[in-house]
Amino acid sequence: MERDKELIFLPIGGHPRAWLSRLAPLQIPEFYLLDGEASPEREQREELVAQINRRIPCRAVLTRKRSLENYLHPQAIQAVADFTVEFGDHDCVASEVAQRVFDSRHDDYSWKQLTRRIRVRLRNRAKHWLNTSAVEQMTISLLQERDPDGEIISWLETIGQLAGTA
Repeated sequence: MERDKELIFLPIGGHPRAWLSRLAPLQIPEFYLLDGEASPEREQREELVAQINRRIPCRAVLTRKRSLENYLHPQAIQAVADFTVEFGDHDCVASEVAQRVFDSRHDDYSWKQLTRRIRVRLRNRAKHWLNTSAVEQMTISLLQERDPDGEIISWLETIGQLAGTA
């Protein structure tokens, strides 16, 4: 649908609240997928999701897990990272992976010695390749293991329904 110009994906990291009204003048269906995050940000995002869902024809969903990276299977990450990583549904996968990559390359310097700014930059870099290279290693069976409730499929179904109303 994106290729046929029937759908547009806008990755809008950062502050989703800024997008709440930007696309409204177009009066077209909108779907927002927001990372669940941890408290107190989760509660702020729940409020934002409720605001978006009051608009017609818009739909917003908060992931049940902390972020999209939490839906990745550790095997998919291992395929591109050459190390194993274990994480739960509410761990910051990008931070854990960034720290593992950093520690594997620096015997003389500790992750904790890095400034917050550098840790954030390394985490964002890890987040990028997790959402590109590691995603490409996912299979249907790996996805079913990480998302047994079919949450991702439900997002795609909702997008399909919204696209059908445009």
